[in-house]
Amino acid sequence: MTLLKRLGLRLPILQAPMAGAQDEELALAITAAGGLGGLPAGMLSLDALEQALISIADQGPVNVNFFCHENPPAQPERLERWHERLKPFHQELGIEPPSSSGPTRRPFDADICAVLEQNPPAVVSFHFGLPEAQLLARVKACGAVVLSTATTLDEALWLEERGVDAIIVQGLEAGGHRGHFLSHDLSLQLPTMELLSQVVDNVSLPVIAAGGISDPQAVAEALSRGAQAVQVGTAFLCCPEATTRAVHRRALREKDAPTQITNVFTGRPARGIVNRAMRELGPLDPDIPDFPLAAAGLSELRACAESRCLPDFSPLWAGENRQSCREVPAEEQLLWLAEDIPSR
Repeated sequence: MTLLKRLGLRLPILQAPMAGAQDEELALAITAAGGLGGLPAGMLSLDALEQALISIADQGPVNVNFFCHENPPAQPERLERWHERLKPFHQELGIEPPSSSGPTRRPFDADICAVLEQNPPAVVSFHFGLPEAQLLARVKACGAVVLSTATTLDEALWLEERGVDAIIVQGLEAGGHRGHFLSHDLSLQLPTMELLSQVVDNVSLPVIAAGGISDPQAVAEALSRGAQAVQVGTAFLCCPEATTRAVHRRALREKDAPTQITNVFTGRPARGIVNRAMRELGPLDPDIPDFPLAAAGLSELRACAESRCLPDFSPLWAGENRQSCREVPAEEQLLWLAEDIPSR
């Protein structure tokens, strides 16, 4: 049985879960239109996760996404240096630095799994690897289809050995956080179509292509290269159902603004539109506190700048190809992306 038939999808298009830029509204709009909506859960509290799972129950298949990072040990010296680097920006804007430096993302754990078991979604996906075997077994016992992201062939083979149902191959063009977990060497990362070909030729599982897929031609090409489906994120960021902030929407419409991979905003490499923080603090700096500790230090700067309609300290996540970001309903954007699919 193909992945589409197993999930009951009319279209082989998944909406990428995008933390900070969406909630259930976008996910359910995509699902209602025949694709697979995605809901980011890595930044939700347990109570918020419970409410989100209740809200999507019986609304059709939705992919609920979790992070599988390990929170780093305390890093007081690195955090102190980080705060010192940020002090001139706080002084410039006339604001106080944040009082908390704790993690802003929670990895999948037993407490999250227990909430998930009460209202299991049709699909559960993981970023940065997989949870421990016992937790993964509990997720599969719920009946959920399990997906996870690979950024190299080695990661795809690792995921196949551990029993995922399908693999999302994330090419170098993708916006947001890189999903790598076996190696932090960014030189190993490949463009989407090249990585897709490698993985399709070497694994027996369904493969989903992600990264830079933002128009009907790219969707059709990925399917012709052996992907059973594609995952699209950036192309949905300007849809009215998304919660993308105003400064982010404006940046997405600046078609000539470059993107880069940076660790400035969270401590982990992610692709976004270049802004002041990336230019003056990065884009990549090994001394920035590890993921997700770096994020809290920028919170007040981001809020203050955005209140002045400035994108200077905001993570403007976006893939390399954003020419097709359109301010149209999610259903319209989804159906447009599917225009060149030969037969469904």
